[in-house]
Amino acid sequence: MYITITAQKLNGNYSQSSTDFVGYLEKENEGLKHAEMEHFFNQYNDEISAEEVVKEIDGNTAKLKKKEPKFYSITVSPSKYELQKLRSSSQELKTYTRELMKDYVASFNREINGRPITINDIKYYAKIEHQRTFKGTDFQIKENQPYATKILQLKTNIRNIQEGRAEGNIRSLKKEIAKMERQAPHQQNGKRIIQGMQKGGSQSHIHIIVSRKDASNSVSLSPGSKHKVSEVEMHGKRVKRGFNRDKFFESAEKTFDKIFGYKRNYVETYKAKKTFIKNPNLYFSALMKLPANEKALAFKMISKSGLPIVPNIPVSQAQIALRVFKRLKRGVEVAIKSSSIGI
Repeated sequence: MYITITAQKLNGNYSQSSTDFVGYLEKENEGLKHAEMEHFFNQYNDEISAEEVVKEIDGNTAKLKKKEPKFYSITVSPSKYELQKLRSSSQELKTYTRELMKDYVASFNREINGRPITINDIKYYAKIEHQRTFKGTDFQIKENQPYATKILQLKTNIRNIQEGRAEGNIRSLKKEIAKMERQAPHQQNGKRIIQGMQKGGSQSHIHIIVSRKDASNSVSLSPGSKHKVSEVEMHGKRVKRGFNRDKFFESAEKTFDKIFGYKRNYVETYKAKKTFIKNPNLYFSALMKLPANEKALAFKMISKSGLPIVPNIPVSQAQIALRVFKRLKRGVEVAIKSSSIGI
């Protein structure tokens, strides 16, 4: 489960409208019939129009300054293992989203009129998407890049020959291009993976746009608050503040597991990711103590994330322990950061 929370921001300045972001989330609906579309929804309603989303989010910004975010974007990306537990991804992910947002409000250390925040105090809209494309930050693109660079140069050479700026054997160059295409380490359906290519398999994920202000348009609720959960004195009163991100991420996993009966592997947990960053030795020690079948799955998951497991070393044996793990540490850290959970 990969979750990111991102403030509304563009080129160092905050956009004054949610129009562009909402429009971006409508891209998968292009060319589809109404019955085939994925519509925006919130806690109680389905089939909410994009126009209504923009109107409600843009109209809920009282007293926010020009350079303050008007909304936050939450992206929830279940892993392929988690998605395999779903029978009807759209409907089940809607059910999960509605429970997830209860976890979201419960993670605020805030009160409204002397009571804890409830799901009815926030204004949010969500949308399910089923497609993803490869981006420049994906490890497949990065590791294919040397081949892409050589292929581009070979194509440039061919063009120069065709236009009389150079001499050479075009047929030979085309054979070299075909060879480079086959040798690229990451392929999909027999083709070299390139930026913008649609990813295969189930890619269902959730986009959530949540207003910075509460539903009454009077209280600011920021999941990006720099304040840890605490109490301060303001105007002679004790005031709670802060958003507990650790609580939210851990609750998100527990809620998914409870709804779908999912048995989460150690390496999939937010706790494990934090342990790795703070204490890699403890992370690896916990990994090696897993039952054999869980450990095998853990290493499979790690390797699929792009971590370059050292070849010819039996990962099921404790001898790989710290020595090999240190060699993998850099790759693991990149894999974890690429699927970062946080602001």
